[in-house]
Amino acid sequence: MKAIRRFTVRPVLPEPLRPLSDLARNLRWSWHTETRDLFQSVDPEQWAASGGDPVRLLGSVRPARLAELAEDRRFLRRLTAVAGDLHDYVSGERWYQAQSGDLPAAIAYFSPEFGITAALPQYSGGLGILAGDHLKAASDLGVPLIGVGLLYRHGYFRQSLSREGWQQEHYPVLDPNELPVTLLEEADGTPAQVALALPGGRSLLARIWVAQVGRVPLLMLDSDVEENDLGERGVTDRLYGGGSEHRLLQEMLLGIGGVRAVRTYCRLTGHADPEVFHTNEGHAGFLGLERIAELCDTGLDFDSALETVRAGTVFTTHTPVPAGIDRFDRELLARHFGPDAELPRIDVDRVLRLGMETYPGGEPNLFNMAVMGLRLAQRANGVSLLHGRVSREMFSGLWPGFDPEEVPITSVTNGVHAPTWVAPEVFRLGARQIGAQRTEDALTVGGSDRWDSVAEISDQEIWDLRRDLREQLVTEVRRRLWASWRQRGAGAAELGWIDGVLDPDVLTIGFARRVPSYKRLTLMLRDRDRLMELLLHAERPIQIVVAGKAHPADDGGKRLVQELVRFADDPRVRHRLVFLPDYGMAMAQKLYPGCDVWLNNPLRPLEACGTSGMKAALNGCLNLSVLDGWWDEWFQPDFGWAVPTADGVGTDADRRDDLEAAALYELLEQRVAPRFYERGRGGLPDRWIEMVRQTLTHLGPKVLAGRMVREYVERLYAPAAQAHRVLRPDVARELAEWKARVRGAWPAVSVDHVETSATSATAELGTTLTLRVRVRLGDLGPDDVEVQVVSGRVDAEDRITGGTAVPLKPVGGPDMEGRWSYEGPLSLERTGPYGYTVRILPSHRLLAAGAELGLVSLPAEEMGEGGVLLR
Repeated sequence: MKAIRRFTVRPVLPEPLRPLSDLARNLRWSWHTETRDLFQSVDPEQWAASGGDPVRLLGSVRPARLAELAEDRRFLRRLTAVAGDLHDYVSGERWYQAQSGDLPAAIAYFSPEFGITAALPQYSGGLGILAGDHLKAASDLGVPLIGVGLLYRHGYFRQSLSREGWQQEHYPVLDPNELPVTLLEEADGTPAQVALALPGGRSLLARIWVAQVGRVPLLMLDSDVEENDLGERGVTDRLYGGGSEHRLLQEMLLGIGGVRAVRTYCRLTGHADPEVFHTNEGHAGFLGLERIAELCDTGLDFDSALETVRAGTVFTTHTPVPAGIDRFDRELLARHFGPDAELPRIDVDRVLRLGMETYPGGEPNLFNMAVMGLRLAQRANGVSLLHGRVSREMFSGLWPGFDPEEVPITSVTNGVHAPTWVAPEVFRLGARQIGAQRTEDALTVGGSDRWDSVAEISDQEIWDLRRDLREQLVTEVRRRLWASWRQRGAGAAELGWIDGVLDPDVLTIGFARRVPSYKRLTLMLRDRDRLMELLLHAERPIQIVVAGKAHPADDGGKRLVQELVRFADDPRVRHRLVFLPDYGMAMAQKLYPGCDVWLNNPLRPLEACGTSGMKAALNGCLNLSVLDGWWDEWFQPDFGWAVPTADGVGTDADRRDDLEAAALYELLEQRVAPRFYERGRGGLPDRWIEMVRQTLTHLGPKVLAGRMVREYVERLYAPAAQAHRVLRPDVARELAEWKARVRGAWPAVSVDHVETSATSATAELGTTLTLRVRVRLGDLGPDDVEVQVVSGRVDAEDRITGGTAVPLKPVGGPDMEGRWSYEGPLSLERTGPYGYTVRILPSHRLLAAGAELGLVSLPAEEMGEGGVLLR
């Protein structure tokens, strides 16, 4: 019989055990070993049954056991110590508080998903895991972050397989009362709410749940409230679910509702108001519109409010392909904004102009969330050096006239939260070497370029650790494989073979990703006979553990999963290659440490960063990857292998996959497997162990989320806060009026004449020429512009590469024809084909980059010396 109503019955903890409730509600337990060990000791059997979730554990422990623990002095001493440690952690000074300079009082960090722990399944893949690691690292560093997201009642889907290997999706209902979250309440005890106006006089209400991530509150908006109609209640039903309008409402609630939730939270708790707003991908971009509306309500005009909002906004793009960006039809946007819907004080045309693709190659009737994100943020970044370059190319249409390298999008390479992803055994090995506190500091704050203490760990200790972790993975794989086959309909009598799946002494390769086509889940199957030879090699076999989810609407991705599952089902190889369904955080925390090699073979350059290999590296796993994302930046032969790519323009997709698969097989056969199995005099694989040591020594400090968040603070958050403080209403009006004046006058700005003191087309290295330029500025003056000479080596088509820009000085004007004269030196500092050009840019003390307005004036092509080559 099915219940007609459901309750969540909470335990009443004896008074001495009350601190357990606080420990369970702060998600620091998800990365703090001592806290998890304490909860496990409450009831080891129930801890395992709860999936390591303290809230579920406390709801299932027998009252008699709780009474017993309340009298257990040893347990109470441990409880007091752990609770005291949490108090010190959340209230004491950390890295951020020790910094000099005027740092932001608070930063709001918006993301559509957050991967904090498997007990709070609000993530689908790398974007959410990165956001969760960002919050955890900010907490460890003491950065005053407020996270903002949505609470999805079904989270992301759970994955299983049919007997034929086809992906099945299941959407379990999540009850917030059974999650480690707390409802934000008004002073009178009623739930705090935010409201959005919808077309036709309707409204969308949402409650605010708070997940405490160490020191960082994560606000999660939930539309499943009784006052909403059925359609509005379902807005936060599923992560990345529904059609276009459903997604738009989710993103309006995240952005606009999220700002309102932050204001409510700060009002009720006394938390400092954010000075900086960080948009993690374009989904939350509407937050800028809400902040503009707030300023307009104080009497500021739209353009001045826009400048104020831009100054304090950071935008991070994660996708290297236009297809990965949310885009909406302009009519749909127009219906949801304006007098009859949300933000009625703002003209709909102004809203639309922020996101329309009004550049060559754009779709003029589509509203692009990433484009809006870039137009609303003065500072933007990609998530690896290579992805920064790809992003500058991809969005260069927004800055016409500028070379891609000058597009104002920088990069901060992602990192991972080491305490979450480092196996306890790895941590204990470090603690034995340098002490627990120093190990914790090294994994959280970071700051060093190398972990030299790794050199002092013996080869035998490293090899014993690696085998122990591999053996744990084998046990975990067999358990999960058994459960998967039972779900697929197999009887217990059919599954005796699972006891022989994987071998703790065989080279183990891991591959776990989302399954869009560019990640190439099935590249390893390109030559099945050759793969089978590698798996079954008599002396140097390999074994592969694969996991991954295809998007529910991606039948192509599901076919890739099925293709791999069917190969893994083959009785000849099923003990050497396994596919594990329902890839998530709990599985990943076993998978990364237990693998010897982490495989990543995307189509370059479509992997923005790819942090799974970072998590593996922190556990001493070696990377075997295409040079994409972070691996392109940090690869060295000392600690991994690069899969050669065939990404030339003349190579078709099939041919490219054939070539790169062949290169992968070659590496595995000739270099990876021999090194793993080769033994030195002491019976250990000395050269392999040295690569593990080099991975930990050199990659370990680089891949930390602590390093990443420190970079955000120093390079983006602090400058954004300073810029935001400067833009008082009068200054914001001045800047907005100046920009409007410059844009209006720019068509009359031109380079009129360029000459140098060079007497020929050749010159000697070290020569300094005098450059004289005459320019027309129309209604602008020298204070409004900067005239620059840009010089450097030139390619065969006379394009300047790696150019250096030097400002010229005004020396006179305007003359009778309204021209201004500029002069300056041109130093010839490189040999070979060398060239220069002159350009005019807008210049203002409050611009973050010369390209910010997207305006530039260059010499006409027919002008004599506009593109002079000096050889």
